Amino acid sequence: MNDGERKLGFWMCTALVVGNTIGIGIFLLPASLAPYGFNATIGWFVTVLGCVALASVFARLARSMPNADGPYGFIRATLGDVPAFIAMWCYWVSLWITNAAIATGVVGYLGAVFPSVAALHPALVALALLWTFVIINLFGVRTGGRVQVATTALKLLPMVAVALLGVWLLLTAPASYTAHLPTAAIDLPHVVTASTIALFAMLGLESATVPASRVQDPGRTIPRATIAGTVLTAVIYILVSTVPMLLIPEAELAKSNAPFALVMERFAAAGAGQWLALFVVISGLGALNGWTLLVGELTRSMAMNGVMPAPLARNNARGAPAIALIVTGVLGSGMVVMTYSKSLVDSFTYITNVVTAANLPLYLCASLALAVLWRRGDKAGVRGMLPVAVLGTAYVLFAFVGLGHEPFLLGLVLAAAGLPLYVFMRLRRRAAVA
Repeated sequence: MNDGERKLGFWMCTALVVGNTIGIGIFLLPASLAPYGFNATIGWFVTVLGCVALASVFARLARSMPNADGPYGFIRATLGDVPAFIAMWCYWVSLWITNAAIATGVVGYLGAVFPSVAALHPALVALALLWTFVIINLFGVRTGGRVQVATTALKLLPMVAVALLGVWLLLTAPASYTAHLPTAAIDLPHVVTASTIALFAMLGLESATVPASRVQDPGRTIPRATIAGTVLTAVIYILVSTVPMLLIPEAELAKSNAPFALVMERFAAAGAGQWLALFVVISGLGALNGWTLLVGELTRSMAMNGVMPAPLARNNARGAPAIALIVTGVLGSGMVVMTYSKSLVDSFTYITNVVTAANLPLYLCASLALAVLWRRGDKAGVRGMLPVAVLGTAYVLFAFVGLGHEPFLLGLVLAAAGLPLYVFMRLRRRAAVA
């Protein structure tokens, strides 16, 4: 394979940002955000501004350090080995928790497509989905990649359908939008909480930076793709999340396991909700496959770099990181079981908060890395770095506050759990050298 064949251009990188960001989160978020009323709308705009700031952070880092191998390289070169490990460890943790969140979210829409599924315990269905894609990826990256290609093209169809329905109702029955206006009072604490819940749907904005070594002209391509992908995703999200909030009564929406299907069933043709739910399931399964593939590869990569046990780097006969996939599958299963003492929507909301908490160290370290580059003044494009770094840091701190103490503490414990492993692996490397 020559260099020209393996390089990713602007459109491929933009698609990577949009494809990795749009998973199952947006399809259940209307239910999670329903109790917050118009606080959720304000929260969405806060989240969008914060995510554009974070996208700008990664864009500036990519422009200033085009030869660094993604976020790990950015942070290691500016803040050192320990912060880089902690950030990537937390990111790794967030990936297998994300799989638990996606599997949980798919269950609600799967019940709308196949009513018989609703009779089963949702935790068992979520576990079955999670392990199905572990098994698929055990057959190798090419098998997982084929599944991903087959599902990606269908990902946007449910949102296009909801958006078109929303426009059609606005033109033909505008009173529908005022019949069930949210009643929750607007106040700052609810805006902060709603904004943090919405952030889960935007996680993945850093995706174009991860394969930096495979991007054509990374100093130019990654910044443009990161900003374009983030803004495009945000516009889609705000549009499609507003429609259910205005059309469905607040209490009913908050209890719905498939809010988009509920909208289509009530305001479009009979059976439309079931068809839309089918496409949502396909989108969710595609996301579950993609993140399963990614967490396996990231685990193998960390093991190959000596920061995780060497057995996790071993491939099976088909070239798949079998031990890594099984270990992360077990960890994701534990998260599913632990949260199913709650309702499905509550379980999904809780898991998404934990995932967000586990992602924030990466975003914080990236923002601080940009501040270090500005202070050094030895990289291209220093001008304007400090305001971007400050905005990124401020938004991360804002999100930490919005999480609440329980997900924050669990995320902190998960992050701290990596330090003994780091020390152990470092001592082993020193002993091997000696």
